[in-house]
Amino acid sequence: MTEPLVQVKNLSMHFGQASGFLKRPQRVVKAVDNVSLDVFEGETLGLVGESGCGKSTLGRSILQLYKPTAGTVQYRGTDLVQLEGKALRKMRNRFQMIYQDPYASLNPRMKIADIIGEPMYIHQLHPRSEIRAEVEKILEMVGLTREFADRYPHEFSGGQRQRIGIARALAAQPDFIVADEPISALDVSIQAQIINLMRNLQSQLKLTYLFIAHDLAVVRHISDRMAVMYLGKVMELTDSNSIYENPLHPYTQSLLSAIPIPDPEKEREREANRVLLEGEVPSPENPPKGCAFCTRCPRKQEVLKSKQIDCSTQAPQFTEAKPGHWTACHLYT
Repeated sequence: MTEPLVQVKNLSMHFGQASGFLKRPQRVVKAVDNVSLDVFEGETLGLVGESGCGKSTLGRSILQLYKPTAGTVQYRGTDLVQLEGKALRKMRNRFQMIYQDPYASLNPRMKIADIIGEPMYIHQLHPRSEIRAEVEKILEMVGLTREFADRYPHEFSGGQRQRIGIARALAAQPDFIVADEPISALDVSIQAQIINLMRNLQSQLKLTYLFIAHDLAVVRHISDRMAVMYLGKVMELTDSNSIYENPLHPYTQSLLSAIPIPDPEKEREREANRVLLEGEVPSPENPPKGCAFCTRCPRKQEVLKSKQIDCSTQAPQFTEAKPGHWTACHLYT
């Protein structure tokens, strides 16, 4: 593959929680902890995991909506973490975000023409006299009519509002878009329409996506590669087909075994091989010292016997177990 469009190295995002009368920070939440991954130009990288695993925080940290605690985010060779003020604002139009809640992400007091036209005006992408025409073009591009430009967000359905959110992201003429669970608040039939729209726009405009979701079937449909997160860390990363056909990490295997199959006979046959996890996800305030997944892993005794490694004290390295297939598990080191 070519050089990455976005290259994330050892990225961490820790939040301090103040407590007590003096509000001294006593606890640290490790929302994202030492994550490294590449996003190549023109691809869709899917990011999946349970709620609270740090997916959205990772996406926001890449876009510098949160200033990372440590690590680097290289965009076309420029480290975004080192940029501040005007230097960062000049880069903002190159990477945009599609938010999960299509209503909360739109200003209810602004008309659609102003919402979509604002990025064009701020980044001086078009003369002011041409912004209205450009807004109407983008509306038609996302499947809406130009008459919608003079309406307010509350006049639209959820699917239409998400199309407006996509249009606003496109208005800045970005190369890279982080889609933070863009379909989770929509009906199933509308979800398919939004996914197909995003794929068509990617082909038409040569876009690159980081697609965040918890629905593995949807992510497989839209993604070229997939990364699986757990407790702030990436557990596995490879192409979408390999994740489904040959998952290596025990956590990935458990996620896939939980996906229901719409065939009663096959579902019954699979019951014997279903991977059931015990216990709760540890708190990001006090994660395990070793492998992040060790407290729930059904194969930790196998690691201890075969590798003579205690997963609870020794953290695995994120290594390339097979060509193009990365995982953080002692079974493959």
